[in-house]
Amino acid sequence: MSTGAIIGIVVAAVVIIALVAVVVRMQSRRKHLRERFGPEYDRTIAEHPRKDAERELLEREKEHAKLDIRPLEPQARDRYAAQWRSVQEQFVDRPAPAVQEADRLVTVVMAERGYPTDGSHEDRVRRLSVEHASTMEHYRAAHQVRGKENASTEELREAMVHYRDLFTDLLGGDGHRGGNDGHAVDGDAPHRPTAKR
Repeated sequence: MSTGAIIGIVVAAVVIIALVAVVVRMQSRRKHLRERFGPEYDRTIAEHPRKDAERELLEREKEHAKLDIRPLEPQARDRYAAQWRSVQEQFVDRPAPAVQEADRLVTVVMAERGYPTDGSHEDRVRRLSVEHASTMEHYRAAHQVRGKENASTEELREAMVHYRDLFTDLLGGDGHRGGNDGHAVDGDAPHRPTAKR
């Protein structure tokens, strides 16, 4: 076999190995992003071309790594859980203001955990999605109802349930749901008032 043929075979083998390495790396990255972001991965892929969506999610991870995210102290968890119960109790008589207060309380807990709360709602979603991806659809749904001018009582009740899911997740502090460590938010969904407000 000639030297040229051997060089050609070696170059072809190197190219094939490089291509296989790239494909394996892409599959590994995709698997990592799917596991990390769950439904948020699927949502982002549905909104953007796969390559752009995965780049976006990787950028979120990089930004998140720069943040000083910390768990809540037990006293703070207890204090916020009590505040949440108060907000739920207010819902019966004042559903719309209770939903506004739920949003405010979620933002306060985010800030205490170390998440920047400036910018748009989507900025907050981006920041939270790295560790709290499973509750981002709840946050979006609650925010959508909160911004609605004439939301029905049922829509407001559903928004409270959505806020509660995110709030409980944030309260947990270490990636676990709040209910797993004795600091659950008490109570079920707000009771339905009999009349629309």
